[in-house]
Amino acid sequence: MKIKMIIALLVAAVLSFAVQTATAGSLVINGSTTVLPIAQKIAEAYMKQNPDVKISISGGGSGEGIKALVDGTTDIANSSRFMKDEEVKLAMGKNIYPVPFAIAYDCIVPVVHPTNTLSNITMEQLKDIYMGNVRNWNEIGGTDGPIVIISRDTSSGTYEVWEEKVMKKERVSPRALLQASNGAIAQAVSKNKNAIGYIGIGYINKEIKPLSVNGIKGSVETTLNGTFPVSRPLFMFTPGWPKGDALNFINFVLNPGKGQKYISEAGFVPLY
Repeated sequence: MKIKMIIALLVAAVLSFAVQTATAGSLVINGSTTVLPIAQKIAEAYMKQNPDVKISISGGGSGEGIKALVDGTTDIANSSRFMKDEEVKLAMGKNIYPVPFAIAYDCIVPVVHPTNTLSNITMEQLKDIYMGNVRNWNEIGGTDGPIVIISRDTSSGTYEVWEEKVMKKERVSPRALLQASNGAIAQAVSKNKNAIGYIGIGYINKEIKPLSVNGIKGSVETTLNGTFPVSRPLFMFTPGWPKGDALNFINFVLNPGKGQKYISEAGFVPLY
């Protein structure tokens, strides 16, 4: 009798473990440092509602996230730009057919040290500074001082949008100091009175000063209506149409009453 009871308990334990294993899940999310704080906030809320699902999130840049998607090492790739044609071809060559989901909007804001006397800059001035044609703040109405250019590395989606919209495909000066994330740029600018950088709107803080561009301030309104000249959508890519935990998470992100409210909390612009 005791043996039968022990066996019954063991079977029950095994079945219980099997049910837990079947319902538990995990997601790996990798990519853009711009999208990172959005993904972190939403994932935290999602895991509270779905305690059996564990979500691992890392940055590294849009290019790294897309590479991980193509290599099959991430479930979702965060990206602050759309995939390039060559990236799509690489994915399709491995029978991966990426699906894009626009999850939020952002604008890339030029930032300077709080002591900088400028409050506005033109697109042409930004291009000239980043090409190295303008080297002193007094050349564009600022206080005398050598301009220190701070830029993102080439694996960054933010860099690629900046290159397209501001640089018009011209090269950033080799004098530029390259940083690996939005946060690193914000920190570098906050410590150098002559520095200029560019970051996603969600990374603006009291230690740096955002500049208007062509007389237009980067904001929720100017991002949504398209008047701020360096605006963009933010994406999550899945390797094919998502299923299971990935589908549930994407639906949560896109839901106006769920994931979208955390986008505002992260300092970015929700879809609705």
